[in-house]
Amino acid sequence: MADVILYTKSYCPYSKETKLMLDGKGVKYTEFVVDEDSALQHEMEAKSGRNDTPQVFINGTHIGSGDDLKALESEGELDKLLNV
Repeated sequence: MADVILYTKSYCPYSKETKLMLDGKGVKYTEFVVDEDSALQHEMEAKSGRNDTPQVFINGTHIGSGDDLKALESEGELDKLLNV
């Protein structure tokens, strides 16, 4: 199974949607909630170059947002990255 890291906000519907997608695949992930933690927010921005959530990393590679994850799923590439 791949190493998956998510940077999310608790109130973000896209973060929730992304977690539901991964949960549905049985993928375990590490979640960093950046709501009220400016250090985590800065870390996310430094790693991804973006300030929106969620930001998804698989095996240390920045995948992008939830939309990018959905695009990989629709192209049949996500399961390969996740090793599922």
